[in-house]
Amino acid sequence: MGSVTDDEVIRKRLLIDGDGAGDDRRINVLLKSFIKWCNSGSQEDGYTQYQRMLGTLGQCEFSMGKTLLVYDMNLKEMENYEEIYTEIGQNLTAAHEKIAECKKEILQAKRIRKNRQEYDALAKVIQQHPDRHDTLKQLESLDKELQHLSQIKENVEDKLELRKKQFHVLLSTIQELQQTLENDEKFSDADEHQENQMETENGH
Repeated sequence: MGSVTDDEVIRKRLLIDGDGAGDDRRINVLLKSFIKWCNSGSQEDGYTQYQRMLGTLGQCEFSMGKTLLVYDMNLKEMENYEEIYTEIGQNLTAAHEKIAECKKEILQAKRIRKNRQEYDALAKVIQQHPDRHDTLKQLESLDKELQHLSQIKENVEDKLELRKKQFHVLLSTIQELQQTLENDEKFSDADEHQENQMETENGH
């Protein structure tokens, strides 16, 4: 014969007692014992019924005490569950805050990594160019060369201006010389014409 499980025992008690505790049945038994005790004819029967009532009453008190203990235990379990529920809620809130903080840290780490990659790229570009000291030297050299070229330019412009003036004086001198030559030629022609005239008059 197989062993009886706890579920089967509980099921049988529910079927027999209604609520599983047997209180209604005990109260009914106590009530019947009280009626019999009231209707008992002899003292012996009354004493027997009295003892039965005391036993049934003791069972009821014991069941009631056990029920109260179970009720108190259930209250404590509920309080314990509420504390656990509150603790779980606090842990969940802390976990959400930790997750949010971790997300922020991840985003910050990504930004730092991106900035480092950009810095490395800029450093490679900078390394391909001369440093500041060499650049300043080159700028200083170019500035000196520029000043030298500017001085040469001014000298060339001064010489060009001087040559322009000299050329202008030369042109003026040429024009005056040409005018003088033309005047001399005119005078020469006039003298020759006068001489020819005089010779013609003397021949007559």
